[in-house]
Amino acid sequence: MTTTFHAFRIRADRESHRAGIESMRPDELSPGEVLIKVAYSSVNYKDALAGTGKGKILRRSPLNGGIDVAGYVVQSADPAFKEGDQVLCTGCGLSETRDGGYAEYARLEAQWTIPLPTGLTLREAMMLGTAGFTAALALYRMQQNGQTPDRGPIVVTGASGGVGMLAIDILTRAGYEAHAISGKLEQFDELIALGAKQCISRQDLYWGQRPLETARWAGAIDNVGGEMLAGLTRVIQPYGNIATCGNAGGIELATTVMPFIIRGVSLLGIASAGTARAVRDELWARLAADWKPAHLERIVTREVGLAELTGVFETMLAGGSHGRTLVKL
Repeated sequence: MTTTFHAFRIRADRESHRAGIESMRPDELSPGEVLIKVAYSSVNYKDALAGTGKGKILRRSPLNGGIDVAGYVVQSADPAFKEGDQVLCTGCGLSETRDGGYAEYARLEAQWTIPLPTGLTLREAMMLGTAGFTAALALYRMQQNGQTPDRGPIVVTGASGGVGMLAIDILTRAGYEAHAISGKLEQFDELIALGAKQCISRQDLYWGQRPLETARWAGAIDNVGGEMLAGLTRVIQPYGNIATCGNAGGIELATTVMPFIIRGVSLLGIASAGTARAVRDELWARLAADWKPAHLERIVTREVGLAELTGVFETMLAGGSHGRTLVKL
């Protein structure tokens, strides 16, 4: 194997932040039982925050960026994996406490290394990545709490982002009627092509100011937070679920207890990074089969290399991106 390789490495402390391509040796990678040659990674909002220093993502420094990774096993101290196996990993400390997927090689902990399920390629796995896994986890938790297609439509906020577009596709595959809320009117035709039955402009929304307004949807997958999430609580049908998984619109939540104690609405937090291994296995199996989005090639709007990451991060944080960005090593 190679003696050195390239990585997008982030160096951050209280006084400074620096990120860019560096040369590394395999023995400099975070410890773990499984060494892989990386084929693909992806770009998530969390990656943009980490790569620019605009969010406190790294808990130690330096680290390779990239919370998603997929590739081929090169060496393994765990008998569950052998050379040449195709594997993936999302979250699980990548680019937070250990080196992530923005490198030609990565070392993973066996307990969080997922064998690539039949029905997915490595490229498709990273088209999904944390965004797809998060959308699937949102639906999984909603179903655990009684959400079914016959109860009515599910609305997706931030619908033109990676999680939003994948959520619409996954909901449609699972038999739900999906509605979309987005501030990007030029993306409405694309959202309809993914399966959205109704598209609503964020700018045209008026929730009303009463603690409870007319119920419009059976549930929601919210990527925005802030005022958007507060408004959703007032318009969800009795015993509907809101899965919250983003904060692009802010971290504050100004609401009342009325939706919860009068309509029985449930607010479900979606924390994909720390999901238990058994649930990971189940969801990746679903994403390779009955929940596999039908429009992955449409949802991935860019494919870049390590050298282009900084520009991608800036565009994403400025609200100028849509869909998913794939990173090819």
